[in-house]
Amino acid sequence: MSELGGSTSQSDDEGAADGNAAARGRSSGNGAFAQEVHSVTIHARQRTFYVDLKESSHGKFFKVSEKSRGGQKTTIMFDAEDLDKFIEAFQEMKSKV
Repeated sequence: MSELGGSTSQSDDEGAADGNAAARGRSSGNGAFAQEVHSVTIHARQRTFYVDLKESSHGKFFKVSEKSRGGQKTTIMFDAEDLDKFIEAFQEMKSKV
């Protein structure tokens, strides 16, 4: 796992509920989770972000989770094939900062 901005290790965020969990992180029926390929932790102000590359029988996907200091967690997931679209959007946003 890579860390950016600090030295806290990643917490267990596998239980995050998502409408696509069956299609992305779990195989239907037996509740098995996708395998983690790589993980990066980003410490930013009062939040911690976890960026995980995972692989399931449906292919590779990214899981991005945010955990605020108050403990609230938000998670999004997207297919690895869409990574370039996210990078392009972030680069566009960066040019506006």
